[in-house]
Amino acid sequence: MAAGSKRRRFRRPSPLVLREWLSGYAFASPFIIGFLVFTAFPMIYSIWLSFHRWDMISPPRFVGLDNFAKLITDPRANLSLYNSAFYTVFAVPIQLVIAFALALALTQKIRFRDFYRSGFYLPIIVPLVAWSVVWQRVLHPEFGILNEFLGWFGIEPMNWLFDPALTKPAFIFMSFWMIGRMMVIFIAGLGNIPETLMEAASIDGASAWAKLRHVTIPLMTPLIFYNMVVAIINSFQTFIPAKIMTNGGPQNATLFAVLNIYRNGFEYFNMGYAAALAWEFFIIIVGFTIAQFYVSNKWVYYEA
Repeated sequence: MAAGSKRRRFRRPSPLVLREWLSGYAFASPFIIGFLVFTAFPMIYSIWLSFHRWDMISPPRFVGLDNFAKLITDPRANLSLYNSAFYTVFAVPIQLVIAFALALALTQKIRFRDFYRSGFYLPIIVPLVAWSVVWQRVLHPEFGILNEFLGWFGIEPMNWLFDPALTKPAFIFMSFWMIGRMMVIFIAGLGNIPETLMEAASIDGASAWAKLRHVTIPLMTPLIFYNMVVAIINSFQTFIPAKIMTNGGPQNATLFAVLNIYRNGFEYFNMGYAAALAWEFFIIIVGFTIAQFYVSNKWVYYEA
């Protein structure tokens, strides 16, 4: 060692620091244990399982890449991905527009504003099972409220959940029932826009549309991006309504990706193939999310 150089010595943490570390890990242990047992271990095990064939009765049998080769040529797997993509592409943009419009309206000084906010947010706290049962009744071809309403305008009753051409539009329409979370986030963001910017725009002669386009929307792009990413992930994971209301029918029109994974695993008892489908789906969602973050650099405005 060169002369004059200082030798670094490892200093043992003091008892107080060790006690703080142990206390911190003790308080965090429920989350850490829960994550390891219910998230990390199942994910690692599913990777191993995707290379095997297992019917949950006999021991798993190694099959190599057969499960991954099958999912490429499986027409139901491809159809389920198409159904999920179709639902996401059409449902999410409309949800964002409606939620943002409601947030704009409910930040104005109107009577019973808090009542309207609560009313639009209330469906979020309703369990999905109950939500699905209610909508199954609403869309009933003979006794449904929606067909009754359309009948007032001379429109014939429609088989919303029994016609392959109408089931996905019906599911997209139902998704608007759950925009309350987006709306609340948008309301919080609109409340943080500085009044000085709006006043400056008014002094410059900007109209209401110009202020919305050049001030409000640019400042709201981080929240728009956040809501979009979360909504896309949630819409890709649609399962409970499809399982309860249509069970993937009619003619597999609502066979979404998660429902297809569930069927292969717990109805066809092919857990290895189901694990391969799950990892394919996971990679697609992660890749799509990374692409969104890359594209967001071109349109999301961060004030800092």
